[in-house]
Amino acid sequence: MKCPFCGHAETQVVETRISEDGDFVRRRRQCGGCEKRFTTYERPDVNFPAVVKKDGSRADYDPAKVRASMMLALRKRPVGVQQIDEALMRIEQTLLSGGLREIESSKLGELVMHELQRLDKVAYVRFASVYRSFEDVEEFRRLLRDI
Repeated sequence: MKCPFCGHAETQVVETRISEDGDFVRRRRQCGGCEKRFTTYERPDVNFPAVVKKDGSRADYDPAKVRASMMLALRKRPVGVQQIDEALMRIEQTLLSGGLREIESSKLGELVMHELQRLDKVAYVRFASVYRSFEDVEEFRRLLRDI
């Protein structure tokens, strides 16, 4: 593994830990050149289903896009990064366990809304109001009543 600080090609694993749920391995490494330490994570390489958009086009599943939309809904809300990471892991686990090669963007949006509803009701309403493109106040009221 190449050192991210100096680019030296030789690094040594100093410590290895398996996550509590066993989904990844965390390794502390030390550079043989500059002797700085850094962390790497090993995860299995898996294929997520392609996302089918409303217009019929297809795109690769991008966890960064899902995270960004959740972070926008959770902006200035009392939800920790670890809780967000766990929600993303649950979404990804659902995608993988379904065994599908494609998933509609609306289904992915529903998964995100479900996780946001568990995390924070205000973030859920924020996301749902944009995602569902409410046309009038009555649709918004119905959503609030459902919560």
